[in-house]
Amino acid sequence: MAKIDILLPSMGEGVIEATITKWLVTEGSVVREDDPLVEVATDKVDSEIPAPADGKLTKITVPEGTVVQVGELIAIMEIETPAAPDEPKIRKEVERIRETISEISSEKQKLDNVSRDLKSRTPSGKFLSPLVRSIAARENISYSDLDKIKGSGMDGRITKDDVIGFVEFLKKQEKAPQAEPAGEDIPPAARKETTAPAARQVEVAETEAAGRSIPPAAKQEEASQTRSAVMNSGDEIIEMDRVRKIIAEHMVLSKKTSAHVTSFIDADVTKLVKWRNSIKDKFLATSGYRLTLTSVFIDATARALSELPMLNISVDGNNIIRKKNVNIGMATALPNGNLIVPVIKNADEKNLNGIARSVSDLAERARNNKLKPDEITGGTFSLTNFGSFDNLAGTPIINQPQTAILGTGAVRKIPAVIETPDGDMIAIRQVMILSLSYDHRVIDGALAGRFLKKIKEILENYIPDVVLP
Repeated sequence: MAKIDILLPSMGEGVIEATITKWLVTEGSVVREDDPLVEVATDKVDSEIPAPADGKLTKITVPEGTVVQVGELIAIMEIETPAAPDEPKIRKEVERIRETISEISSEKQKLDNVSRDLKSRTPSGKFLSPLVRSIAARENISYSDLDKIKGSGMDGRITKDDVIGFVEFLKKQEKAPQAEPAGEDIPPAARKETTAPAARQVEVAETEAAGRSIPPAAKQEEASQTRSAVMNSGDEIIEMDRVRKIIAEHMVLSKKTSAHVTSFIDADVTKLVKWRNSIKDKFLATSGYRLTLTSVFIDATARALSELPMLNISVDGNNIIRKKNVNIGMATALPNGNLIVPVIKNADEKNLNGIARSVSDLAERARNNKLKPDEITGGTFSLTNFGSFDNLAGTPIINQPQTAILGTGAVRKIPAVIETPDGDMIAIRQVMILSLSYDHRVIDGALAGRFLKKIKEILENYIPDVVLP
């Protein structure tokens, strides 16, 4: 028998930790290769970790509810394996790795002990999650400094990004011989009020002078009590689940980050609808997946982005990053009422067949909670289809760190004026409304208008790049 360590695997771009939500097996359980062992949750997606081989799970090292880092030991398995000629050397190396892990675990345990000494709420009433307390303990942030941080979460809640931004700002201040010069780009999360060094006092003065005063925590608490006071008898309190809290914080952050503007245009898609209706049954029969209008909209968006790449960008401080790849996120409603945005990578390199296949596969696995972490990261532009719920139009919120999102409304029959060689006439046409929300910091109305007009032209004169078997 040989023992193997089960480590928390990489969970996708930018993900460094996850929460152990539920163990699906117990210690002593015999499992087969690829059997799910444990459910984990990140800020981006829920996922399962499978067994790497046939064997017995001998030890669970991390209990449910614990936040662990990528690469950290979470369980140990025993598997059948023939003895190798260099088995002593392997055993020695395994022992060395275990000692290293033990040292790391011991250090982490010390930090956990310190973080537990911090109460879950500050004196002013701000909630501190276990992750925030752990970061504060690791970075040696005092309890009083935590109490002074202005949280960017719901109702002023201090998030992980707030604490990390605060730490980065402090490190920057330690390196600087004097206070930051006016105009220096300081991360928003680091603009905090503290009682310590003079440099931080100068930072608070600059913040207030710029008109961004920090509201006292007491006012936030008073507002919370006021909201509670207006509840009527029989009202139901429904606590947000983990995913809804993440969505809420992400949406509020987006509105705080970007200067949102929305532009609209309508498109006559009569020819497109007729073509799709004539081919959709044969397409389903030969390919095994549906040809949806969403697939066509993504194809049109990818083409437009290829011609107008300054919509396929993100912002980093004072820099604009023009993305090489066109990765389009597709907003997908889940059965539990939440939302997730799987990403179609390199959409501009796929024909309509490939896009339709990706849309069908990603949407199905999203609804069944089977998406991989990499499949919901790396988006450069997003699309949300209001028409799926028969809505005419909407003003979507930008999916940070992207700078634009396209909304597609319901296709409906309306009387419209059309031009003919014999003059204008009224006819029944299939028309839809397109809406584009964009970050006015870096995208002006002229560029947004050109982009919407380009998509309108593509849809009204759609030439499909599709091949039927």
